[in-house]
Amino acid sequence: MLSKATLCSFTTLAVAAIVHAQSTFPATPLASKHFTYPSGIPEKVDTDTDLIRGQQLGYNICNSTTEGPQSLCQTMFVNALDDFCLWAPSTPNQDVGSAEGEMVAWCTKPGRGTRLIPPGALTGVQFIKTPSYVAVVGFVNQSQIDIDPADFGGEMDPHGADLRGNPLGGIVFSNNFGTNPNNNTFTQAIEWHNFMGSNTFCIKACDPADPNAPHYCEHIYDRIGCAYNVPNNAQNDTFLSCDGENQDFPGTYTTNGQVVTYTQPPESLGPIPPLPFTARVPATSNCRTFQSTDIFAVATTSSSASASQTASGSGSSSGTASRSGSGSSSAGSPQNTSGAVRVQVAVEVGIALLGVVFSVVFFA
Repeated sequence: MLSKATLCSFTTLAVAAIVHAQSTFPATPLASKHFTYPSGIPEKVDTDTDLIRGQQLGYNICNSTTEGPQSLCQTMFVNALDDFCLWAPSTPNQDVGSAEGEMVAWCTKPGRGTRLIPPGALTGVQFIKTPSYVAVVGFVNQSQIDIDPADFGGEMDPHGADLRGNPLGGIVFSNNFGTNPNNNTFTQAIEWHNFMGSNTFCIKACDPADPNAPHYCEHIYDRIGCAYNVPNNAQNDTFLSCDGENQDFPGTYTTNGQVVTYTQPPESLGPIPPLPFTARVPATSNCRTFQSTDIFAVATTSSSASASQTASGSGSSSGTASRSGSGSSSAGSPQNTSGAVRVQVAVEVGIALLGVVFSVVFFA
């Protein structure tokens, strides 16, 4: 029989192993990593190698050598009606909830080093520029960007349960911010959120200079979709570019003259009951209507060329990606983030192991 001293040594080792296994949080959260484009972008934004969710799937330096259907680029843009990206999986038929950590950028415009959204996949889009953020909402044939066609979806944002963001290392830029915004100057949007699912989508990038950016791009309402996070009037078969007023902060509403903040129930309580409010859709102005062939013609041409160059991307496509939420006019029901699940499992396993070791020590 082992001596109690030996058993205590085993206990110490077990505790150390548990602490190691529970390494979850990065030294620097994704939302605290700031970069200039293009010269300040690292090969990989997430350089942590010993955390529960593993390593970043793709890369952040993206150019003509990475562009194409195998691209694993995780640097995206939200610029205009004809120039924006969405997070979507790198392999076909993925549900967003299982794949959140490994989403890659799919863009409307070539030249970003990403995958291109196929011609005809976008069936209705509204771009909205407000004083505090830019947003794109609309309708998409999600099977054409590797999302399971039956998936209700979920949300991506730069936070996540472990502060590494979903996807890991994913960063967003826009040419709409700064003191002198122009087509060639890109500013990192520190706060953003992207909901994908039910063949709808919305993405919002908040101006980093706005003190309310964390509120407009809130990340705690991942279960109630675009209708509440980016309220809008997007319509299928319509392509609009508009100016707009700021929305109310997601989750806030006014009743009887009082501002109320909604609390989203945890998934452990089951389906969300009917919400006590309908989000106010902010007013828009200066809306211009386009045909999809007018604004996506360049991408259509480039997609045809990319199809014959499947080897142009860097690396092999593998893995799953992030959960996303439902789109412009309906709210999805995203699953638990895979990161949160893995954290919970690691903790539970660690506690169980520790219990066994202590039982051996004290009942030996």
